[in-house]
Amino acid sequence: MAQLELQNLRKQFAPSVVPVKDISLEVKDGEFLTLLGPSGCGKSTLLRLIAGLEQPTQGKVTIGGKNVTSIPPGKRNISMVFQSYALYPHMSVFENISAALKLRKTPREEIEKRVNDVTQRLGLEQLLNRKPGQLSGGQRQRVALARSLVRNPDIFLLDEPLSNLDALLREQVRADLKQLFESQNKPVVYVTHDQIEAMTLSDKIAVLCEGYLQQLASPREIYTAPANKFVAGFVGSPQMNLLTLDCQENTAILGDYKITLPQLQTQKPKIILGIRPEDISLRTTEIGQMIAGYIFLVEDFGKEKLLSVRINGSDQTLRVMIPADQTWEGENITLSLIKKQLHWFDVETGDRLN
Repeated sequence: MAQLELQNLRKQFAPSVVPVKDISLEVKDGEFLTLLGPSGCGKSTLLRLIAGLEQPTQGKVTIGGKNVTSIPPGKRNISMVFQSYALYPHMSVFENISAALKLRKTPREEIEKRVNDVTQRLGLEQLLNRKPGQLSGGQRQRVALARSLVRNPDIFLLDEPLSNLDALLREQVRADLKQLFESQNKPVVYVTHDQIEAMTLSDKIAVLCEGYLQQLASPREIYTAPANKFVAGFVGSPQMNLLTLDCQENTAILGDYKITLPQLQTQKPKIILGIRPEDISLRTTEIGQMIAGYIFLVEDFGKEKLLSVRINGSDQTLRVMIPADQTWEGENITLSLIKKQLHWFDVETGDRLN
């Protein structure tokens, strides 16, 4: 049974403002679910509905089999970590972490035990007497996490907790988070617009766009079999190549070349071809579709190079990711598109076709 379940959840602020549209999903004990999408897609509103900070226009929130839709936030036994840390500046680290336990009149011995346990796991035991103003950004984020963990909640909710950290520190704290929540065996719902966070932390990812749930699946499935054009273009860096091509019988026309289409129920005048830059090779392979073009831009990423290639006979461009030590001669090159890595999408709906 799911520890957290959302049933047809909808939030409407005005006739034309509906940030969450009929979303249903579940998160089991020990699962890490990430709500992923661009700004304004509804992910933070959905998190607030789970927390009880907003009331749904329709639908139901269930925690541990109990309907909590009308129960106030303080009685849901959830713990939330905010983007802004939300620490009390006049309190010490110990006082910040233990504040919620004191409000619940937890015995002093139990408070000290819980705080000591969680601060040891987060490496904060030497900072208990410091004030938030004396801490680095990473340390403050750890204090916010400790305050969340010490309560032993039924569900953890995290709203873009790493967005205020620099890139190096974000990578370190992200690794800490993964280990930390793997040991909790509680449902975790994490909001981010950063696909790297979503891919590395999650057991499941819910991709949102304009309030709708686009796909709910494992990180691997979302990357290798995106449900539609939006998911394909949003997840992955560099972005997947997405080309709108004319169709001729059972082939798609890319410049001077014909690419065999998968078996479709109806013949289409146009189709969208998707292929990731790393699934294109400069080497000839028997399993690849051979096409030629010329390189007009090279971007060096250190361990890899990103080539922009204009396809012969068209104005279409493919971006190709290759190892940094791979070489080629001249501007004109031959590409091999690995057939099993081709993705096909409907031009009108954007839905996946193969």
